Amino acid sequence: MSKPLIVIFIAIVLDAVGIGLIFPILPSLLKEVTHAENVAPFIGIMTALYAVMQFVFAPVLGSLSDRLGRRPVFLISLAGAAVNYLFLAFASNLWMLLAGRAIAGLTSANIAVATAYITDISPQDKRARRFGLFNAMFGIGFIVGPVLGGLLGDYGLRLPFIAAAVLNGGNLLLALFILPESRQSTGEKVDLASLNPLRPLRWVFTVKRVLPVILIFFLFSATGEAYGTCWALWGGDAFHWNGLWIGLSLGAFGICQTLAQAFLPGPAVKLLGERAAILTGIAGACTALTVMAFADRSWMIFAIMPVFALGGIGVPALQSLATRQVDESSQGQFQGVLASALSLASIVSPLFFSSVYLLIREEWPGAVWLSVVAVYALSIPLVLGLRFTTPAAGPATENAG
Repeated sequence: MSKPLIVIFIAIVLDAVGIGLIFPILPSLLKEVTHAENVAPFIGIMTALYAVMQFVFAPVLGSLSDRLGRRPVFLISLAGAAVNYLFLAFASNLWMLLAGRAIAGLTSANIAVATAYITDISPQDKRARRFGLFNAMFGIGFIVGPVLGGLLGDYGLRLPFIAAAVLNGGNLLLALFILPESRQSTGEKVDLASLNPLRPLRWVFTVKRVLPVILIFFLFSATGEAYGTCWALWGGDAFHWNGLWIGLSLGAFGICQTLAQAFLPGPAVKLLGERAAILTGIAGACTALTVMAFADRSWMIFAIMPVFALGGIGVPALQSLATRQVDESSQGQFQGVLASALSLASIVSPLFFSSVYLLIREEWPGAVWLSVVAVYALSIPLVLGLRFTTPAAGPATENAG
């Protein structure tokens, strides 16, 4: 494996580790900084702030990487991650935590630029394998992150962030001295109109048949945000878990989800068809969430993980079905719209679920998972109404409804 690929894969692992590392210890950190007993609203605000900055600036960074080259944007992104963790490590008040997350969101081009870099340096016959490794690296990082964060957090609340800052700083130096440029600067001016993050969404109203698919993706993404927002709070309130147990539970969740997405979607779609596979995924997730809502023993959460993992087969099946809703000439535009919809879900969902948790925490913390079930339920009629025919290319697509 070439040195540039090794640097890229290390960056992806560290990016995922950083995402997962925060989950187990963020509630405790916020309690220490804000002196508030119920920190659910602050978690929602921090998560949404990161998503807002990412939503606004991701198109800017992506466009700059096309025009200035991948390397400078990638280095800026790594530096932003290191600065974010330093802010979290030494924050003495809320504004420092918010500033750190804002910087992280503003510079969060790791994944997009890494994807573009791999595309630049990979011949067509090697891209599938390398993107498979790319996804595997992210999965490994997301499994390790919560466990590492919980373990180090029990020894020192700021220790996980210091470790993450050091690791990202080391990777920044590695990229600075080893990573070559994969795309030379074009010297073209940036089209300011193309940087409008809401611009892709206009297309939805010209091709109405894609709206149900986009709404389903939005709802699925919204449910996913609930775990990062509420899992650690719920684990502490319902079972008095410390950081390590929160990390272990999230790690178990990550392992089951990774295995399910790696091995089950293909056979499930072949056996059940795409619509039934999506509905089976929804059923698995809702069953597990209902058990979690009523669980009164920790072992029940770990026991339900294999059923929870069935939820992992729904999204790949939906992705496969989604590509058939528009003709080949519109696939890039369609994927841009989906990315915008997922970003909007990442902004709205943390605020919604943190508010729900604030309302029900004292009476029944587990009830937050029933609110996730309710969001899943909204997607069922949309899935049942999906059309499975591939539209013809050209103007016919515009009029499909």
